[in-house]
Amino acid sequence: MLSILVPIYNYNVYPLVLELHKQCMDCGINFEILCQDDASKSNFNAFNENVNALSNCSFVSLKENLAHRKNRNSLAEQAKFEYLLFIDGDSIIIHARYIKKYIDNLHDFDVVYGGRLHPEKCPSDNQKLRWKYGKFIEDKSAENRKKKPCQSLLFNNTVIKKDCFNKVKFDTNKKKYGHDDTQLSYQLSLLKSKVNHIENPVEHGDIDSNLVYLNKTKESLENLISLYEEEKIDIEFVRLIQLYHFLKRTKSTFIISNTHNVFEKYLLQNLTGNNPNLFLFNWFRIGYLCSISYKN
Repeated sequence: MLSILVPIYNYNVYPLVLELHKQCMDCGINFEILCQDDASKSNFNAFNENVNALSNCSFVSLKENLAHRKNRNSLAEQAKFEYLLFIDGDSIIIHARYIKKYIDNLHDFDVVYGGRLHPEKCPSDNQKLRWKYGKFIEDKSAENRKKKPCQSLLFNNTVIKKDCFNKVKFDTNKKKYGHDDTQLSYQLSLLKSKVNHIENPVEHGDIDSNLVYLNKTKESLENLISLYEEEKIDIEFVRLIQLYHFLKRTKSTFIISNTHNVFEKYLLQNLTGNNPNLFLFNWFRIGYLCSISYKN
């Protein structure tokens, strides 16, 4: 029936697994919960070992780092059931019928995405950039996500048929953080996969600090530009690439890159401060994208 796959890095996953296990038992389904720490050597793994005491559950701490994409592919290879539920280790289950809702919505679809939410209040000023972007940009209702089914997919809190996943998988040639979901979703769109969106969100628990998120954003943009240059994704699939392609076609990337270099210091002051501005964050993203391209 259902293989729940939980990639972990330096996080206490036991409370999440305990709730997932309880809900699976209540549903009376055949299930397994596979947790794999990607060689973080974290002290949290002492708590994570308790997962092995639960029926149909396992926790493994890898000796060598695989990186996020390979870790998720590895979990999928180990899975024995027809449906795979990918859920990140820092997720928080907020609905008592979370598993039941997925079970009720699997029929006639290859992929079902439940969505994601961020907490109503930001945990701290130092996490405001990630929280704002998640809360006001990424958190979308199922009705909104259905307008662009594949573009709205994130592979945290997503159920996919194993035979469908095996046709695409995560691209392990890319080593940096970011846009693995974008690339996989694009491959699913080429296969005409049947994608459904439902209201069954998890809460994002471990919100990055402003500086960590900015560094991840840079890596993510570097991955995105390589997908574009290697023609591994259609221009129309990603709005940021549509804009970048327009700037490149109109020979504006040099101007944007130079402007970005002049104002980057001031942008970073805002984005790492107590009240980051999302408009400036979007300007930072397109500016950094153009500067990468110009350097290349």
